[in-house]
Amino acid sequence: MKSRCLRYSCLGAVSALAVTTLSACGGSGADSGGDPAGAQVVGVDYPRSDTDFWNSYIKYTPQFAKELGLGLKTTNSQNDVGKLAANAQTFISHGVKGVAMAPQDTAAIAPTLQQMAAQKIPVVTVDTRPDTGKVYMVVRADNRAFGEKACRYLGAKLGGQGKVVMLEGDLASINGRDRTEGFNDCMNEHYPEITVLGQATNWDGTVAAQKLQAALTAHPDIKGVYMQASFALSGTLHVLKQQGLLVGPKDKKHIFVVSNDGTPEELRRIAEGKIDATVSQPADLYAKYALSYLKAAIEGKTFKPGKTDHDSTIVKVRDGVLEDQLSAPLVTADGGTYDGVPSLKSDDTSLWGNTLGPEVTRK
Repeated sequence: MKSRCLRYSCLGAVSALAVTTLSACGGSGADSGGDPAGAQVVGVDYPRSDTDFWNSYIKYTPQFAKELGLGLKTTNSQNDVGKLAANAQTFISHGVKGVAMAPQDTAAIAPTLQQMAAQKIPVVTVDTRPDTGKVYMVVRADNRAFGEKACRYLGAKLGGQGKVVMLEGDLASINGRDRTEGFNDCMNEHYPEITVLGQATNWDGTVAAQKLQAALTAHPDIKGVYMQASFALSGTLHVLKQQGLLVGPKDKKHIFVVSNDGTPEELRRIAEGKIDATVSQPADLYAKYALSYLKAAIEGKTFKPGKTDHDSTIVKVRDGVLEDQLSAPLVTADGGTYDGVPSLKSDDTSLWGNTLGPEVTRK
């Protein structure tokens, strides 16, 4: 991928890098060597490694650290805020100059952010935004827009009529709340005759499959499914196949399925006609700009709201918190426009999901 610069400074220095994985709570304990001489070392906590999306993020992170000339130490908090807090303490003890994290519980992370601030260690959060506390930058896409794009697609395909199931993420997460609110608000405003059956899943694929099966049993006239992330993809396809509903989009029994993430598997399933659309959440750019902003923080740079040179917008969320909202396009089989929302074709080479091979799979 061609290196791009941030709005106020180019961060494209390239040097050798060896990656160290800490043996803190959730860490693998692997150590691939020392950091390059003179490199500023940053810590990255991976939130989980059980989805294609986060495995892709994990794959991209060392690549961009190397491009930016940063030393890298990593941990994995395994979707546990307690482990994340312990991993943050380990980063502090190792003297890292900045930390990127993706707290899945965006309320409970506040004490950890306070500790990092007391140690003058800048924090960039990726994919999620803390409910309280200050961070140097939030790197994520507009998650309300995820829900609205899914709503617009399903609304257009269903002609504004019928029932849809929304497989929600964890509402303790800002992402789960934003996607849910964006979808519901759009449906209420533009498609009031579509009934939304919200199902809480806590980002758990097994729970999502169980909830979908129960919803289809209770409401056999369901015509659409909105999965708030690719964690639900495998289970959704399995349930639809069991029910005899995994049929092509021209079949009257077809249930329109929209996902979020843009993983390689999702793009393949769209091309096969097994699902219909996704919103591509940029795993590659999450890694790139999380590290870019950490380097900028170490160098004492500051940012303000406005357009960037990498097709995004920095917005002020509240005092002390800026968010770089990266582009996240709707992806469909035909690349059409749905109720005013343009889409990219699933084989578009600009999509990060088309740049990774089949080795990026669930663990």
